[in-house]
Amino acid sequence: MNIGEAAQASGLPAKTIRYYEDIGLVRPMREANGYRRFGRGDVARLVLLRRARALGFSVEECRELLSLYEDEQRHAGEVRAIARERLAAVDSRIAELKALRRQLAHLVEACSGGAGSRCAILEELSHD
Repeated sequence: MNIGEAAQASGLPAKTIRYYEDIGLVRPMREANGYRRFGRGDVARLVLLRRARALGFSVEECRELLSLYEDEQRHAGEVRAIARERLAAVDSRIAELKALRRQLAHLVEACSGGAGSRCAILEELSHD
């Protein structure tokens, strides 16, 4: 299949597929005329990349996941370790966002929202 068909089958834009090829994440075959030719395995790798990126895995983590995907001698524990690291990063980000939400809620509550020029939010933000 050509890149357009691979894009449709994988759910990724052709531009993203070209980028993944440029950085070595996928290596489709090339026809004599230079056109890319994607097989079922290429599409499976593209789907893996799409889903892993949607879960927040970095490009380098995706590179590791693809390497493990292609290694029939892999240990599932290696894949699990990568996923655990991603989960820990997500948990950390959630904690950061909750703290940020508490701070913003405090600022919103401190502001009367009245017609006057005094703004508790700006006063709070301008002082350490």
